[in-house]
Amino acid sequence: MKASTFFLGIATGTVAAAVTVLYSTPKSGSEIRTTVKDASTDLLEMCDDVKVKIIKLKGSISKLTKEAKETIPEAVDGFKQSFDKWQQTTEPNKNRLEQELSAIQDALENLEQTIAAQQK
Repeated sequence: MKASTFFLGIATGTVAAAVTVLYSTPKSGSEIRTTVKDASTDLLEMCDDVKVKIIKLKGSISKLTKEAKETIPEAVDGFKQSFDKWQQTTEPNKNRLEQELSAIQDALENLEQTIAAQQK
């Protein structure tokens, strides 16, 4: 298929479609222009609304970012302090448990030695 034939077909189809639309439209040209003008005005108003909403969203994100920068370090410091306090309060229990485990291990070793001595 040649390119010139292809483009001639597209041009013919476009002209035929335009003529069909012009003769089959239920509105006059001035009515169509008014409708298009109203639609474009509505579209511009919608674009302005979207623009305002985007500006508000940008402000909200900026505010949220600022609050997060202030709040997160405070929360992290609070967690660190709580963890340090927890470690300090559990240290005596940890030491006591280590001593008890050591005592249990010593008792088991003594028991094993006693059993081994009795079996001989």
